[in-house]
Amino acid sequence: MLNHPVCLCAFRPFFLLSLASGLISLFLWLGFLQGWWVMPASTSGIIVWHAHELLFGFIMAALAGFILTAMPEFTRTPDVGRQIFIGLGLLWLLGRITFWLSGWIGILPAAITNIGFSFSLWLFLQPRLLIDPLRRQWLFSMGLAGMAGISLGFYTDILRDIYPMRWIHAGIGMMVALIVITASKIAMRIVNEAIDALPKLANEDAPDEYRSTPPRRNLAVFCILLFTFTHFIWPEARVNGWLALAAAASVFNILNDWHVGRALLSRWPLQFYATYWLIALGYLVLGLGYLGLVVPASSGWHLLAIGGMSLSVFSVICISGRTHSGHELDARSWVNLVALLIVFSAISRALAGWINLSINTLYFLSASAWLLGFLITLYYMAPVFIKQRPDGGKGCEEPIDL
Repeated sequence: MLNHPVCLCAFRPFFLLSLASGLISLFLWLGFLQGWWVMPASTSGIIVWHAHELLFGFIMAALAGFILTAMPEFTRTPDVGRQIFIGLGLLWLLGRITFWLSGWIGILPAAITNIGFSFSLWLFLQPRLLIDPLRRQWLFSMGLAGMAGISLGFYTDILRDIYPMRWIHAGIGMMVALIVITASKIAMRIVNEAIDALPKLANEDAPDEYRSTPPRRNLAVFCILLFTFTHFIWPEARVNGWLALAAAASVFNILNDWHVGRALLSRWPLQFYATYWLIALGYLVLGLGYLGLVVPASSGWHLLAIGGMSLSVFSVICISGRTHSGHELDARSWVNLVALLIVFSAISRALAGWINLSINTLYFLSASAWLLGFLITLYYMAPVFIKQRPDGGKGCEEPIDL
């Protein structure tokens, strides 16, 4: 089994698991909302089940696949061994099974497996993340440690019979901060390649190079985490409104680095640009809600989760998944279609409760668009992950020029 192409690199099984779990979870959730079936019993309740599986299932698997593949490149350390990432993948899968069966077998098996996965991922990567004497990867280490602590807190609350949604919100904030950190690293290359691909006369008023400035990125991460912390401690405090607006402004401020002319309209830069916009809009909606505007808090959280987080996962799967499998980036139109479906899904879900349309209709449109988008992604990307590299490569390196 370890010699199968799907085990060639860590992102292959984890990206497949991420796509499969997201599709299954949201399809079950959509069917429940539409009254097609009754969901299995869950210790924590159906809403928490839905949020937990998209955060600790879909998103966390994508993060694990990316970081287990990228860290050796960032830190110039050897690739992660197959036994390690297969073991982590099985632990993640056990977490899904035990959580889904928690209404019958209790929550303790799910707590052991999910907490075990989060801490194992962090502890395994910790030496690599901090090997650099300049500590350039310390934010990744803090983010993974934060997700492990959030998993621990989530299950501790359930075991104490306390409603654990505050930990889900904290997890969204921590994951958004990690996305801001990660996107800056990927975007540096993607945007500059788009600049280089244009004739100079077509982009003459734009800078010759895109740079992600650390002060803007670090300010955004700080504001996001500050809001996350205060919302966790004082969930109803009015100050959360101002801090959420500060987070929105700091993310919008990052976009000042993106004024690169026509290169911004290329598909990959535009996707990351849209990711920042959806994150900023999510915090803007949350901020306005806390300051008295009658808007559902769920609109802001779903702009962050369905919008910013899902679009970033899609972009990373397409970019890292193809290039580290020995393929060039996909130039076919399905990529743009899926990106539009994800944006439509986020906006339609955010509008639920705002406009004079049936909430169930908006739920259906949002979930259907998201499912269609990631089903298309699975159709096009699964063959990339389960087949040998077309360039003859044997590891996680980018396409080899023959």
